[in-house]
Amino acid sequence: MNDETSDDKPLSGRAKAQRERILAAAQHCFVKFGFHAASMSNIADEAGMSAGLIYRYFPNKSAIVLAIIERQTDIELEDMREFSAATDPVEAIVECFATWSRPTPDMRMMNAALFLETCAESTRDDAVAQATRTADRIGMDAFQELLTKPASEGGFGMSPELAQRRALAFLCLIEGLAVRAARDPDLDLGQLRDALRDVVPRLFQP
Repeated sequence: MNDETSDDKPLSGRAKAQRERILAAAQHCFVKFGFHAASMSNIADEAGMSAGLIYRYFPNKSAIVLAIIERQTDIELEDMREFSAATDPVEAIVECFATWSRPTPDMRMMNAALFLETCAESTRDDAVAQATRTADRIGMDAFQELLTKPASEGGFGMSPELAQRRALAFLCLIEGLAVRAARDPDLDLGQLRDALRDVVPRLFQP
């Protein structure tokens, strides 16, 4: 097979699809077995390809973990670009919670268990810790930019200082909900929606 590898050369469409397939399979395995117990063989079986082919894209399991974090950061930024003052933040959060609790087969978004696994791994692996800090910084900067953008441009018109506080509060809320999704994946979404409507609108008021 002549698949391209994940080096400095741009990946072809087929190679990108193969890479996404590997990352989705790895996420399923990490949720099922944990980072350390999951093997490259498990990932290969889940992806339906040989371990040798996976090594052509990723030199080791750690590289896969870092790629998953980078992939998730890109997805979050993509979703944030679609978020504006016209978006109902409560419905957006409820939709995220549902995805965390019942992930789609492509694992486009991390489910709650994988998020917690990544957090735990960041306390043991310096590279993962650096990657998660970078992802947090990128996400916070993008969210603060949205909050400070004028309302005429789809933003919320907050001052930089207020946007910084609200972004931090929102991050804490989202991360807390990720824990709740792991502990109570069958939480009634209607109940969650009602609870969020008591507090979330306040975070977006300038």
